[in-house]
Amino acid sequence: MPAPTHTRPHPATRGGLDDRLPWWALALPTLAFVTLLALILNPSDAHAAAGDPAITHLFERMRQVMVR
Repeated sequence: MPAPTHTRPHPATRGGLDDRLPWWALALPTLAFVTLLALILNPSDAHAAAGDPAITHLFERMRQVMVR
């Protein structure tokens, strides 16, 4: 025999919390989209950063140690 289900007479509330999104929840994805779109449209602006040779050697040494 199935158990009876109870329905709420009014919609569930969340304790008075505001249901709107904060401003940054829309601004940050929009900013990321516009930035990536600008890089796609003008790829000459997207150059790799020139690293310090000491850091490059450090990463290469770490890679060699991990491979062993």
